Amino acid sequence: MKLHELHDNEGATKKRKRVGRGPGSGTGKMGGRGIKGQKSRSGVAIKGFEGGQMPLYQRLPKRGFNKPNRKAYAVINLGLIQKFIDAKKLDAKAAITEDALIASGLVRRKLDGIRVLAKGEITSKVTLEVTGASKAAVDAVAKAGGSLTLTKVAAAE
Repeated sequence: MKLHELHDNEGATKKRKRVGRGPGSGTGKMGGRGIKGQKSRSGVAIKGFEGGQMPLYQRLPKRGFNKPNRKAYAVINLGLIQKFIDAKKLDAKAAITEDALIASGLVRRKLDGIRVLAKGEITSKVTLEVTGASKAAVDAVAKAGGSLTLTKVAAAE
């Protein structure tokens, strides 16, 4: 077999339809778009339009509610804090504040505050000062001999 003998299987490829190339092609003049109207123009895509039938997104029931002033917290796990302490990126002797967590690279941005969850294990005695924490996280830090204090977020936000 040589390079010039290679070819695809029969019927595997299909020639593209060349629209608007004369009357002999079968798709000349208007190119299968009919006469006038919105859909005969270029750049028209009527998203979600089903030919006058009630569109799917309107037929389905709507449920739930999206709270417009919902708080978004940056979430970190105790296991990650311990990993950063072991890697000497966080100082366990000093109080670990939200700014310290951002400076170490553990959290990218504060958002509405930082919330600590109890996934993983913490063995170092640490003093954490964060916006929120799960009950299990508070217990785990206390068990390791440290303390976790929650800072108050401004109520006017």
